[in-house]
Amino acid sequence: MALTMNHMDRFEASMPRLKAIAYRLLGSASDAEDAVQDTFLRWQAADVDRIKVPEAWLTKVLTNLCLDQLTSARARRETYVGQWLPEPLLAGDPMLGPADTAEQRESVSYAVLALMERLSPNERVVYVLREAFDYPHRKIAEILDITEAASQQIFHRAKKHVVDGRARTEIDEAAARRIVEEFLAAATSGRTEPLVRLLTEDAISIGDGGGKVPARAKAFEGALAVAKFMRGLFKPGKAKRTIAGGSPEVYATTANGAPAVVAVLDGRVIGIMCLEVTAEGIAAFRNQVNPDKLERATRRWAATDHGEPLFHAF
Repeated sequence: MALTMNHMDRFEASMPRLKAIAYRLLGSASDAEDAVQDTFLRWQAADVDRIKVPEAWLTKVLTNLCLDQLTSARARRETYVGQWLPEPLLAGDPMLGPADTAEQRESVSYAVLALMERLSPNERVVYVLREAFDYPHRKIAEILDITEAASQQIFHRAKKHVVDGRARTEIDEAAARRIVEEFLAAATSGRTEPLVRLLTEDAISIGDGGGKVPARAKAFEGALAVAKFMRGLFKPGKAKRTIAGGSPEVYATTANGAPAVVAVLDGRVIGIMCLEVTAEGIAAFRNQVNPDKLERATRRWAATDHGEPLFHAF
């Protein structure tokens, strides 16, 4: 049926929330956009005047679309080249969604998005809707066609998986920049010891190149191994400049609300390194260099003022 302006307005009003939900569920901005577009097509085909609570209807449709994607994504990732990591979003990206509470901020952190890959599709849905959007279990149960008690059980199980995998640390933007600058100073010092002091004993470093950009498939584990890798990564070299296509500019910023290093070459984001920081030090580096997962970041970068680079790499 043809949508009226009122119908369009109702969908438009729901779009920011739908995109924020879809991104948290899928870990991919492009997939989230597709899911929201498919939701709109179903809204367009529905008898909208008979839908009593549009928000609930749209959320259920979107969630089921995302469940289908999550199920197929698991199969696709079995053939993915190297380590799969979520698509990072730079500071201010509207798809990050609400950030009023610690739970909302944490639910979209890069560390938690990576940890949520351990969850089943249903666990991920319940965790996101309850933790990030404060949906009551009654509504979640209606969306998933399960009982309220089952929703509560799934949530507790999902939250335990996520909580067991990380230690919560809230960092403001100024502190994030200081952490990144301190890390980069150590990484470019040519020495391993300053880096080791910044890391937790069990620190890890993981990269996602998607088979398109060189990235180590197996994680570096332990402070010394990670420190040696980082020292080598930032050591100047002709081979690195050749692979990158030049000498990228390096910036300190935030991605998904956490400290991040961004490498930019000719206005194009070619890498985002997300730091997971705990009270004991930097616990993880998750490095996204797959160009397919950096297109949105590049558009966001071009639309914002990011100041001067800290230095040119390589």
